[in-house]
Amino acid sequence: MSSSTVTDAAGGPDRPDGSVGTTAAAQQHTTSPREMRRIAGASAIGTGVELYDFLIFGLAAGLVFPQLFFPESDPLVGTLLSFMTFGAGFLARPLGGIAFGHFGDRFSRKTMLVISLVATGVATVAIGLLPTYQTVGILAPILLVTMRIAQGFFMGGEQSGAFLMVTEHAPAGRKAFYGSFVTSGSPIGSILGIGFFNLVAALTGDQFVEWGWRIPFLASAVLIGIGIYVRLGISESPVFSQLAKKSTVARVPLVGVLSTALPLVIGGVLVNMGFNTFIFIVNSFSTSYGTQTLGMDRNTLLLSSLTGSVGMLVAVFVAGWLADRYGLVRIMAGGAIFQVLWAFPFFWLFDTATPALLYLAMVFAYIGLSFVFGPMAAYYVSLFRPEYRYSGVALSYNLGAVLGGGLSPTIATALLGQFGSSAAISGYVALGGLLSLAGLLLTAGHVKRVSTTTLGD
Repeated sequence: MSSSTVTDAAGGPDRPDGSVGTTAAAQQHTTSPREMRRIAGASAIGTGVELYDFLIFGLAAGLVFPQLFFPESDPLVGTLLSFMTFGAGFLARPLGGIAFGHFGDRFSRKTMLVISLVATGVATVAIGLLPTYQTVGILAPILLVTMRIAQGFFMGGEQSGAFLMVTEHAPAGRKAFYGSFVTSGSPIGSILGIGFFNLVAALTGDQFVEWGWRIPFLASAVLIGIGIYVRLGISESPVFSQLAKKSTVARVPLVGVLSTALPLVIGGVLVNMGFNTFIFIVNSFSTSYGTQTLGMDRNTLLLSSLTGSVGMLVAVFVAGWLADRYGLVRIMAGGAIFQVLWAFPFFWLFDTATPALLYLAMVFAYIGLSFVFGPMAAYYVSLFRPEYRYSGVALSYNLGAVLGGGLSPTIATALLGQFGSSAAISGYVALGGLLSLAGLLLTAGHVKRVSTTTLGD
């Protein structure tokens, strides 16, 4: 496909060959380089704030929540219950994605992004104010689960909406690169979350479990303010603006998705499911596993994950640039194959409990997975027509997150309890990589027809 091919992000009608044309009005719209940089930066910051909110819960679930909210359980069961609470947030994400996707396709992409950012942050701050089991008994874990579900619901519309906002503004041939600004929000959130979590833990010492853990949650209020400021300053998606002007906004976008693009939904679910299977074992389960099973120092584990996140922050941009040049499917498939190949070496290195080998395992995992994650924005946007795109992306992306990331720490903990070693977890991670590959193969023909990438993909 030549570089002049225009993706359906331009908002045009389908052609007989399955590719997508562009309307004259959409062709006339050109986002200035200055505005494009602002939109990309705002998306990275906003997504980073929300990923910070989500990640610090995962860290707390492995380190402090078992003692504070599930103290009557033995350590392994307490950790399992804590990770099940972590997973509850993922279960709510598809519902939030459906709700935000519906209104994002009907009324405004930009407004949904602002609402999701504020509401997720409010839920995060509320978690930092919760009483513990020692204070209110069984009400404590109930409140924790409730706030986690609220957090997940509102986050369900965030990242998928940011995918659309950036890629629908981005120029043809650079959509994967600019889309990687959205995915860079994940390592930014990890760096903020892990770095601040580690700093607070060091400063509060023995008091961290008592009250220090609350500080990263309460600090989200500051980050929300920054995120709102940058997001209110960006313009509405040009694709949505054209749909609204022509009164071609879908009345029930989800029906359009399920009736015309179900195979693409399934493929999208598989891709993110496989990726999330590994990434949430790396950034959430590994902390609990390292401290409780291997007896490793908590700071070493957190700093290894922080270092890996820095590597990912660079690698997602490299992956996005390569995807624009060599093709979305080709680059993302390389990342999925890496996951299959690295699943067992990751835990072989981790199980040595040697800091240098731990860093090697973590950094390679973060960087290798970037080649699935970096181009995801352009990949998901390429799957669905403009009039129901927010709904399609939110549904497929969030279902994959639930079945992958939402369940992977819980499943990994259960596998460890059942088999007593990491081998079964490695097999589970490798299976996730194969699922991502299957999803890419299922959608490859469609993505190749509509993507703006070149050189045969």
